[in-house]
Amino acid sequence: MDRVSKMVSEKPVVIFSKSSCCMSHTIRSLFSDFGANPMVYELDEIPRGREIEQALSRLGCNPTVPAVFIGGQFVGGANEVMSLHLKRSLKPMLTSAGALWV
Repeated sequence: MDRVSKMVSEKPVVIFSKSSCCMSHTIRSLFSDFGANPMVYELDEIPRGREIEQALSRLGCNPTVPAVFIGGQFVGGANEVMSLHLKRSLKPMLTSAGALWV
């Protein structure tokens, strides 16, 4: 858990992903379209990725990818991010976290 906390505190937007997950790709594309540059950790490609995935599961991430953190706070997975986007709440969150320049 400490490792995950450290990782999510290093950048305004952090996405835990798997290279084969189409929903992770969709969320990364959405953030790119906004102009955000998230830190993406591909859990199937990094050392100790399985351990990080288990920690995300303990935090309540189900499914474990994509897991999106904005401003160090867990936002949710693809459904939650898309819901925020449709409510027009995602962009203000990104701006507030310093991920977008106004």
